[in-house]
Amino acid sequence: MTRKKRRLYMLGLAMLGLGTATALALTAFQDNLVFFYSPSDLAVQHVGERSFRLGGLVEQDSVKRMPDGLTIEFRVTDTAKTVPVTYSGIVPDLFREGQGVVAEGRMRPDGVFVAREVLAKHDEKYMPPEVADALTRAGAPQHATKTLAEPVKSLAEPVSSTVKE
Repeated sequence: MTRKKRRLYMLGLAMLGLGTATALALTAFQDNLVFFYSPSDLAVQHVGERSFRLGGLVEQDSVKRMPDGLTIEFRVTDTAKTVPVTYSGIVPDLFREGQGVVAEGRMRPDGVFVAREVLAKHDEKYMPPEVADALTRAGAPQHATKTLAEPVKSLAEPVSSTVKE
């Protein structure tokens, strides 16, 4: 075998190895890729069997706890559209009606979202940016869409106070 043929074989093997590694990396990346949708997005797009995150507000008077003590049914809304959700497990302590929530799971063919994980907002001033954007697009009141992206006053700035004597 000549040196030229040997180099071509080595180059071919290197290209094959690089192609295989790229294909494996892209496959692993696609399996872990999770998209975020609001209820209004789901009304327009068909998601299929794919796992995704659903975000919005827990609709008032929609939380129903089942007798088994673990299963909970509620509705997520962005004030324009609503999606029914079922979850079997322990919900976060901050989970309640009217609060921001992000649930990860899959949509059943009957239109019910089956969550495998439920995340509730963790501060009264914070809302995940995706949820805030979805609520803004749906026309939610401005007070419901505030995020930590707003400037925070520095502790070093003087505080003006008016004291009446």
